Amino acid sequence: MTIHVQVQFFARFRETLGTESEDLEGGFATVGAIRDHLLARGGVWDVLAEQNIMCARNQALCSLNEPVEAGDEVAFFPTVTGG
Repeated sequence: MTIHVQVQFFARFRETLGTESEDLEGGFATVGAIRDHLLARGGVWDVLAEQNIMCARNQALCSLNEPVEAGDEVAFFPTVTGG
């Protein structure tokens, strides 16, 4: 089944990718499947391969195993570190 989702990128990811959001359509079952789709592009998209990537579905923090549905907003952002 093909669904439509809006993907948001924050902080360093937005800067590296040169975009803050993208609309995607595909057979995505989870947030991780969306990330895998983006990673398959290679190049700058490899920034999303970080082990400790943070993600959200509809503005609530979640894991990569979180299921997605049509119309969802998915966000990816790097782990926040501070001193």
